[in-house]
Amino acid sequence: MKNRKWLFCFLVIFLLINSISYSENEGNVYVIPIKGEINKATYHFLKNAVDDALSKNPKAIIFEIDTYGGLINEAEKIKNLIMDIKVPTISFVNNKAESAGVLITISSQNVVMAKSSTIGSAETIPNNEKTMSLWLSFLRDAAEIRGRDPQIIQAMADRDIEIEGIIEGGKLLNLNSREAKAYGISDLISDDYGEILDYFNIKYSNIVEVEEGAEIKIAKFLSNPYISTILLTLGFIGMIIEIFTPGFGVGGTLSIIAFALFFGGNMLVGNSEWTSIILFVAGLILLIIEVMVPGFGLPGISGIILVSIGIVFSMASLSTAILSLSVALIITVIITIFLIKYGYKSPFLSKIILSTEQKNESGYTSANPREEYLGKEGISATELRPSGIIEIDGQRIDALSEGGYIEKNKKVKVVKVEGSKIFVRRL
Repeated sequence: MKNRKWLFCFLVIFLLINSISYSENEGNVYVIPIKGEINKATYHFLKNAVDDALSKNPKAIIFEIDTYGGLINEAEKIKNLIMDIKVPTISFVNNKAESAGVLITISSQNVVMAKSSTIGSAETIPNNEKTMSLWLSFLRDAAEIRGRDPQIIQAMADRDIEIEGIIEGGKLLNLNSREAKAYGISDLISDDYGEILDYFNIKYSNIVEVEEGAEIKIAKFLSNPYISTILLTLGFIGMIIEIFTPGFGVGGTLSIIAFALFFGGNMLVGNSEWTSIILFVAGLILLIIEVMVPGFGLPGISGIILVSIGIVFSMASLSTAILSLSVALIITVIITIFLIKYGYKSPFLSKIILSTEQKNESGYTSANPREEYLGKEGISATELRPSGIIEIDGQRIDALSEGGYIEKNKKVKVVKVEGSKIFVRRL
């Protein structure tokens, strides 16, 4: 009986000690990725991920960094977010930390770099005195708080800084993992989470890797400057095709989808607001009015201005927006010239326009045959772009220009009739 009591006491003490030991070690370490462009979507994702992790009493948070940079103001907000965290924080540069990524990296208490990773090249765009001064103050402040060499950090952004034995004047500093460790910018070179946590003596139960949501990934992809340029180009080309083809079809559908993806992506990452979309739509309406009204006047000019402003306001920076818009417009102009020159003879348009012939020999009859107009001459009652109205023998008839744009009140001749479609050429 006594042996049983001693055994029972032993088990109780063992379980108590084990529970105390477990309670001391319990707690997860959360790995939160910071990848791709640094923008508003990045900050919102990190804010939600950090808040969620902190609500679970983590032992530490690791920020896995692989970025070429992004918006300065968002990087500064992320810096403040990381510095306000009370549990241990580790920046793990898994590949590269450039530009805004430098500030984010040195914001953590500890910095670890993978063997093949780099950090640096943090020059601002645009590189004017005001922006550079603000950016250098962010870098200097973070470096001093975290005990990193502020001069080395600032040399990553300012070409005028020269450090003997490290960087010459006129160049931006970029360090590999070994150099960063040697100069005290990083604390450890490692590719393993377990090794990293052991080095900093952080006890934990599990390592939880947080994934970016599909919405954030799609938004970042669509708001990429290169993808935005492609979407703008497709949107404008779709508009041109729609103008050159009767009815609503492939061109209009392509344009709507492209512009919807462009604005949707930029709205998700926080670049675009409803104001820019309203300006863009208002511009499109004015351009449609211009197409329907003869001549080129105030609606057309106003439409172009509003469309351009709407696009510029929806992107991350003015320089990126102007470049993307310029490239898209240049390509669109080239396509437009091609369409005007070749018109309905273009093999490209033949894939878009319904060209199936329903001949009388095959048993088909037109509801309103117009062969009697073939060879007749008349006057263009409106502009033909390429569709419009002509007047023959006092009758106004819908017609299509076979040779591109025809001004109003010009002599035309019917050169082809296909069912109810009349094709004319300027005399």
